[in-house]
Amino acid sequence: MALHVRGTVLPDGEVRDIWLVGDRVTFEPVTEAETISDGGWIVPGLVDAHCHLGIAYGAKPIESLDQARELAHIDRDAGVLALRDAGSPYPYPELDDEPGVPRLARAGRHVAAPRRYLRDIGVEVAAEEVAAAVTAQAEAGTGWVKLVGDWIDREAGDLAPSWDAATMAAAVQAAHAAGARAAVHTFSEEGVEIMVRAGVDSVEHGTGLSLELIDEMARRGTALVPTMINIRTFGKIADQARARFAGYADHMIALRDNFPEVVRAAHEAGVPIYVGTDAGGGIRHGLAAEEMLYLHEAGIPAADVLAAASWRAREWLGFPGLVEGGLADLVVYDADPRVDLRVVRAPRRIVLRGAVVR
Repeated sequence: MALHVRGTVLPDGEVRDIWLVGDRVTFEPVTEAETISDGGWIVPGLVDAHCHLGIAYGAKPIESLDQARELAHIDRDAGVLALRDAGSPYPYPELDDEPGVPRLARAGRHVAAPRRYLRDIGVEVAAEEVAAAVTAQAEAGTGWVKLVGDWIDREAGDLAPSWDAATMAAAVQAAHAAGARAAVHTFSEEGVEIMVRAGVDSVEHGTGLSLELIDEMARRGTALVPTMINIRTFGKIADQARARFAGYADHMIALRDNFPEVVRAAHEAGVPIYVGTDAGGGIRHGLAAEEMLYLHEAGIPAADVLAAASWRAREWLGFPGLVEGGLADLVVYDADPRVDLRVVRAPRRIVLRGAVVR
């Protein structure tokens, strides 16, 4: 049966009628459609542009398809109707088109340097094997590859790039040659500079960004997914490391404290910013609304945060929003989230793939 929704539709802000026929949107009236919502503010389904369905809380790989499905449902029930999995040690392609599961854009496994990432999560390869590993992981995903651009170097006692600059540039080239976009995990100043200048498509976290590099990202159209929830955990990471790596601990604290200014500067420079929580591992699923509020707290206007979490993020990932022939994913809120962003914590109605979830 066709569904009918009426309300103020964002981003245009016009009161409109929307009909959902199967998994598609139309603005042409459909007779005998069931009205499921009348009034409120209608937003294209939210996006978590950086999460990990294949990693359980506590940074351990999941062990079953049911676990991935359960995590996806947690996000869905918070109004997040599309996910970009930025690296999973457990494959779950069976969920790509499953009813009730958010739209999925998936990377394969993280590509990391030996002993330079979380145990059992990534494919760990030496420099001469990186390009081949990237090609293989591009085939395992659906349009994305995840590179670990830096991590603690225990000999140096601080963050350091995972490989030399030429290897990291070749990794990006290999991803593009395989038809995938490249996302890079990076905390450090050196690592993020290497990867931005190598042409990476998205910077994940990006705590080491300088004003000069932010301008370069804006010029190139390189996206930033700040994962501010994750960055707020740097104090705990520093405390655990301080006894052995005091310099690293101090560095992580400085990166954390400066990060709101970095994010604000990136927004002001015109860098494309998208909402991502880094759920999986140390962050629980279902927290996209909190990430949105942190971005707003950093100085990004509510309307731009909404765009970063909804229609712009969907366009970036290839999931059309509430346009003629678009995908039938929407969230209805009781109040205007552009006026009070806190309303995103409490969806009134959720529709995914043309079916009422809530």
